[in-house]
Amino acid sequence: MSTWFVPRDAAARSMGADAVANALEARGETVIRNGSRGMLWMEPLVERADERHGPRVGWSNMTAGQIDAGLPNEQSDNFIGAVEEVDYLAKQNRWIYERVGITDPVDPEDYVAHGGLTGLKKALAMSGSDVVQAVTDSGLRGRGGAGFPAGIKWRTVADQAPAPHAGESRNAPAHKYICVNADEGDSGTFADRMLMEGDPFCLLEGMTIAAHAVGADRGLVYLRSEYPDAIATLQSAIWIAREQGWLGDSILGSDLCFDVEIRIGAGSYVCGEETAMLESLEGRRGMVRAKPPLPAIKGLFGTPTVINNVLTIASVPSILARGAEAYAALGQNRSLGTQVFQLAGNIARGGIVETAFGISAKALIEDFGGGTRSGRPLRAVQIGGPLGAYLSPEKLDVAMEYEALIEAGGMIGHGGVVLFDDSVNMAEQARFAMDFCVEESCGKCTPCRIGAVRGVETIDKIRAGKDVEANTELLRDLCDVMTQGSLCAMGGLTPNPVLSALNTFPEDFASPVIATG
Repeated sequence: MSTWFVPRDAAARSMGADAVANALEARGETVIRNGSRGMLWMEPLVERADERHGPRVGWSNMTAGQIDAGLPNEQSDNFIGAVEEVDYLAKQNRWIYERVGITDPVDPEDYVAHGGLTGLKKALAMSGSDVVQAVTDSGLRGRGGAGFPAGIKWRTVADQAPAPHAGESRNAPAHKYICVNADEGDSGTFADRMLMEGDPFCLLEGMTIAAHAVGADRGLVYLRSEYPDAIATLQSAIWIAREQGWLGDSILGSDLCFDVEIRIGAGSYVCGEETAMLESLEGRRGMVRAKPPLPAIKGLFGTPTVINNVLTIASVPSILARGAEAYAALGQNRSLGTQVFQLAGNIARGGIVETAFGISAKALIEDFGGGTRSGRPLRAVQIGGPLGAYLSPEKLDVAMEYEALIEAGGMIGHGGVVLFDDSVNMAEQARFAMDFCVEESCGKCTPCRIGAVRGVETIDKIRAGKDVEANTELLRDLCDVMTQGSLCAMGGLTPNPVLSALNTFPEDFASPVIATG
């Protein structure tokens, strides 16, 4: 009897994957709920293997009705053949996503059979200092957007002594923390969610390696409340990992004692910033802290704390398993390894692409994404989330790596790539950026809190044709104040999409239109 694989990923479930799985089970078939392969335009993508882990063939956009009418076969219109040979997948280089879409996310035996725990076992045979050095040698940089070298951050925490919680006596238990910021709030991004839903043990393994490297005993995942499936899957994985001896006391028979808990965020975008996340974790309103002290020295509850993004931590197991040199051989310049790009917006083939840094934005959009979904000409691409700049089609030869994008006036951010066709009004998009800042600002600093409000008002005046030249100059001055004076990236980066829209698409600001914000 064949084994059928039906994704349990939230995107696939939203397209009817649960009904498809139920229909297969009703026919007496064996069904495994895997993660999504990341080809979201094909969901629900159903796969079949003659053996549990044998070669798989697939069918795209399956429905329960089709299953009720009969099991799919090679003559079906939606048959795609061998899944691994689909061009979209075959051209990728998956390190972080090596198991996503392949394994049952909460089956520990499946995880180990596909290379899970290899990195942790190697790490536990090394000193913590050597593990930090391996991460440093790999060139791994933070995938949350800032691109700070992970090894430097880990080394800083490793060099600190554990500390009791702030306000406790010196005799109180001392701690170090591993905090993973899974508050994935950028528009057009979903890689963190898909990793947690498709391979949660990978995240836990990476956190455990980090704990061994820096001497931490506690771990927290700050997960956004809008991700109920990710919360449920990760929590199940934590329980299972404890039962397997992968978390808790004497992990895999070693001296390492480390455990992980989930904390649910309340939906604040600014809590994607590390110090605002710490404030939220400590039970306060999520507001940005001034630095110093750095969280690596005085972080959660005043203890030394590693704070990394989901994809940063999830990169670590494969780096330890395959070797730092192999990882550093990928990418270009100072952007080494792989990045998980997320293709979204008005795009024909939206989904996940993991490949080495250095691929051009044009190749991502055309070779993987297939251009616009509407079929209309591409007008703008926003890279790096709602605070990223808009690039015109003429600038898409830029390499997708940290420094090259900065030089082009953009940023890589969390790897989101959002397309807009020629029906978009870029003045409206500029207004959206300022209005987004109004809604999401924590309110701590004046340039962000007040500047964004004035920005919306000024763009409305420009669009209404009121003293356009003077208000355009005022908008530029305001953007400069926000960039130079804001406490964090919320206000400091909001001018990026505004100025890129104004500079690249000035014609959209020239025609008087009454803004309807």
